[in-house]
Amino acid sequence: MAHSAPASGPARSTAPEDINPWAAGGIMFAGVLLLVDGVLGVIKGIAGIASDDVYARIRNYTFKFDVTTWGWIHLCLGIVLGIVGWGILRGAVWARVTGVVIAAISVVINFAWLPYQPIWAIISIAIDSFVIWALCAEPSKAVI
Repeated sequence: MAHSAPASGPARSTAPEDINPWAAGGIMFAGVLLLVDGVLGVIKGIAGIASDDVYARIRNYTFKFDVTTWGWIHLCLGIVLGIVGWGILRGAVWARVTGVVIAAISVVINFAWLPYQPIWAIISIAIDSFVIWALCAEPSKAVI
């Protein structure tokens, strides 16, 4: 008869007391930040759609679009970011994975937007980077 020895080390439990409080608080904060980033995106979008004079005109830039086009991109992205942030605050399972994906897309879009409004873009990139970390930090809550 073969016996196997138990694995060495403590067993990992998914009890609420084992959840890292920094990561749990980070998830809540990530939801709030996505809502804030969504509002910023909507404001950036409305400003771009309403008037081409709000943002700097860039010449010879690889990712050059009409400012109105950038406005629509930011408006749509801002609405989606807000919805996903609300979903995270509500504890929706779909919102965690979607939050990571949409925050990563937002980082790329804001990087391409960088020459038009560098400060807004850097703030949005920082917010989205924290959101990605916070949503990926606690593996016991992972959906996958």
